[in-house]
Amino acid sequence: MAKKYFSILFVFIALCSALITSGCRRKTSEEPQAETPAVVLPPEGFPTGDYDMMEERIRPGEAFTSLMVRLGMEAEDAMSLATACDTTFDVRKMRAGNTVSAYYSIDTNSTDSTSIVALKYVVYKRDKTHGTVFKTSDSLAVWNFSRPVETFRKYSDVTITSSLWNDMSAAGAPTSLIVALSEIYAWSVDFFALQEGDRFKILYDESYCDGEIVSVDPIYYAEFIRGDHVVPAILFDQGDGGGRYWNSDGSSLRKAFLKAPLKFTRVSSGFSYHRKHPVSGKVRAHTAVDYAAPTGTPVMSIGDGTVLSAGWTNGGGNTVKIRHNATYTTSYMHLSRYAKGIKAGTHVSQGDVIGYVGATGVATGPHLDFRVWKNGTPVNPLTLDSPSGEPIKPENLAALDSVHLVYKNIIDSLIVR
Repeated sequence: MAKKYFSILFVFIALCSALITSGCRRKTSEEPQAETPAVVLPPEGFPTGDYDMMEERIRPGEAFTSLMVRLGMEAEDAMSLATACDTTFDVRKMRAGNTVSAYYSIDTNSTDSTSIVALKYVVYKRDKTHGTVFKTSDSLAVWNFSRPVETFRKYSDVTITSSLWNDMSAAGAPTSLIVALSEIYAWSVDFFALQEGDRFKILYDESYCDGEIVSVDPIYYAEFIRGDHVVPAILFDQGDGGGRYWNSDGSSLRKAFLKAPLKFTRVSSGFSYHRKHPVSGKVRAHTAVDYAAPTGTPVMSIGDGTVLSAGWTNGGGNTVKIRHNATYTTSYMHLSRYAKGIKAGTHVSQGDVIGYVGATGVATGPHLDFRVWKNGTPVNPLTLDSPSGEPIKPENLAALDSVHLVYKNIIDSLIVR
């Protein structure tokens, strides 16, 4: 009986203890300790919402110190701030027309709640994701900042009905993707001669900042399809200075020459051995292609090479002549002026600007007279069979095949919705 009594008593005590413990725990959970919330600053590194912000455009020819004085700094402080920039940011790179955001403190004691007291910060956005902050009061300081970027894998499949630009835009492709694709295939596809039914398939990354597209980079893989003919563009890095685009056989999509040395309006005169000259009226050979374009349009070298001459020629006006290799030579005539540094002996790379469209010499209007010689014989630039760049290294061909297979399987499995 005593044992039974003590057993009951023991259970009762245990239950009481459990209830007390539970009650204490419940009380603790019902009365949580207050926590101080962490202060999260925006990418600029200061509480932008605490200030009144005004945007101002940088004026043509406006120096950094002049801009800061106009925004509210003392001239002496503006000079000190310019010095404080040191290696953080070169203020000479601030471009006229760009905007700066000026942040001002507010006089809370004023009857006007928006009364501005003093300039505190100035923010210069270098691009969509990067900027520089200038702290203009108290202790002067300068720092750079970056906005967070999100990257997503994307796929685009576009069939041509009118033009690359129109059809890709209609499909929702960003402008940067269209430009990048046209650059990849610049040496393999004549975008002025696309046919209805031609197709482009592209696998790429798209980066966003604050909900806005900031870049399309990289394009991993693409295909240009015309009927049964497929031209793949495979991004592959063989360890010689960055990724390049290759065909499935290991040939480079980068040709030795661009298809045209400028962005032209139209071909005003073609390659002919029997052309009536527009000025003299005489019939004679015109072993060139004339590209009509506005005065000042940049003219580019169609390939790597060495400048043979840059000077005045009879009839041709300002002319640049370039030797690309033992086989090919090109010339660019009627230039309004030469690009900086262009002279005999200068090495130029494909796409380098060598001059600007003009009408010097014997010309009826602004245009570029462009000529190509192959082994000393004039050839039609519009039908030039551009030689390919160097192929992939033989030891990397198997790896290229593997990469191609992976991308091919991915792109073939995707369905555009």
